[in-house]
Amino acid sequence: MMALETWLVKVKKTISSSFDTVRSATVPKAAAKPALVIKKSSVGVLAFEIAGFMAKLLHLWQSLSDKSITRLRNESISLEGVRKIVSNDEDFLLGLACAEMVENLRLVAKSVSRLSKKCEDSNLRSFDRCLEEFSNTGRDPHHWVLSWKEMEAKIKKMDHFVTITATLHREMDELLVVENSLRKSQLLQSNKERDLGSLTFKEQKITELQQKLLWQRQEVKYLKERSLWGRSFDTATLLLAKSIFTILARIKLVFGIANTSHGHPISLPRSLSASATVYPSEHPNTCNFVSGPLMKNPKSEDDHHQKGGTTNPDIDHGFFEVNSKPMKPPSSTLGAAALSLHYANLIIVIEKMIRSPQLVGIDARDDLYSMLPISIRSSLRARLKGVGFSASDPFLAGEWRDALHKILGWLSPLAHNMIKWQSERSFEQQNLSPKTNVLLLQTLYFANQEKAEAAITELLVGLNYIWRFEREMNAKALLECTNFNGFLNSQNKISSD
Repeated sequence: MMALETWLVKVKKTISSSFDTVRSATVPKAAAKPALVIKKSSVGVLAFEIAGFMAKLLHLWQSLSDKSITRLRNESISLEGVRKIVSNDEDFLLGLACAEMVENLRLVAKSVSRLSKKCEDSNLRSFDRCLEEFSNTGRDPHHWVLSWKEMEAKIKKMDHFVTITATLHREMDELLVVENSLRKSQLLQSNKERDLGSLTFKEQKITELQQKLLWQRQEVKYLKERSLWGRSFDTATLLLAKSIFTILARIKLVFGIANTSHGHPISLPRSLSASATVYPSEHPNTCNFVSGPLMKNPKSEDDHHQKGGTTNPDIDHGFFEVNSKPMKPPSSTLGAAALSLHYANLIIVIEKMIRSPQLVGIDARDDLYSMLPISIRSSLRARLKGVGFSASDPFLAGEWRDALHKILGWLSPLAHNMIKWQSERSFEQQNLSPKTNVLLLQTLYFANQEKAEAAITELLVGLNYIWRFEREMNAKALLECTNFNGFLNSQNKISSD
């Protein structure tokens, strides 16, 4: 028997060696060693950060649609409060809107540039250099600017990624909860083995948790495969890079910022309608765009050349540097004084008090006064000098109410927009789909400090009168009620006598 097994082993080895000889003879030497396939590394946990980038780009693209730009020009910059205390210069306001969009895009591009260093594609690794060249000269050697139809397809793809990655985040949180619950149940079971009745119940609960854990892990695995988690750095970065280039081209088109590459302007294949274009060309059938108010003054460039200087497009005329400058608030604004958010809260508190002055107590007044900066306190004291202690004129109180409602009608929206703008950006780090629908120009950030403080002082003076009027009316009513009750008591006493 042993001899038979030995003979079979020898036959097997002989057959195997003969097959190897035939294979080596028929297969070319170049194919003898199969090429080593290197699997690109997936983004993994960075999927949530990348989904955040995509969400910001989705919002930027939406804010550059024909409908949004029309609303910007006809509504956003036409707010009464904006015209009163920010600026009534339409070009300046549109410049602020453009600057904010450019700055938001720059911040996303900065993050994508950091991400691109992990890519294998050399073109993607030099994303920052390519973007700088495209923004300054319009050159797009890799053809990353998409047509309108292509961009809409990419938008749908990114929206899908954002949604499913957000779902993955929730399911991973749920997985952690289930794991902790199972661990806690198993610990309790080991500590209470004496109680047989409860042990049976706990075993059943542990079994259910184990089944739920198994299902939850399968769900997370499935979502990882479908979401950004399983995509390579090259795939994710290329999608982001093309979107950034296309959005930048859209910004230049919408705001009429001149951009040439070898003498030819570059723009999206789909042009805006004349009603939606912020700075429409005088000749809409041509490819020339009117230069926006954010571009450098040509005269200064000529003077620079006349003085013998050289122009470095990357330093002197960097697109992002030039077009983000308006984001720095002038020294006369609340933003420069770092008071915009504080004044927004102050206005909202005053608004609530004006709506219900009869509910405002002494402590609330003291708290409000403690919120006032020195400049408003000084102007308030000056306004209240010589004002009598009596506030019993109902006609004057009515006039003050009307005046206060008119002021709040244009000032309150800016205050609420300031709170909304700030809260959206504070929450943005945790929210995969931020909805930053408010522009900074619609807030108190660029508001003139002197004008804003004058309006707040007027609100405080009117509130002071209405508050005293309400207190005097309440005191008078209480006194009349007390006198009436005393009269009734005296009449009842006389009748009983």
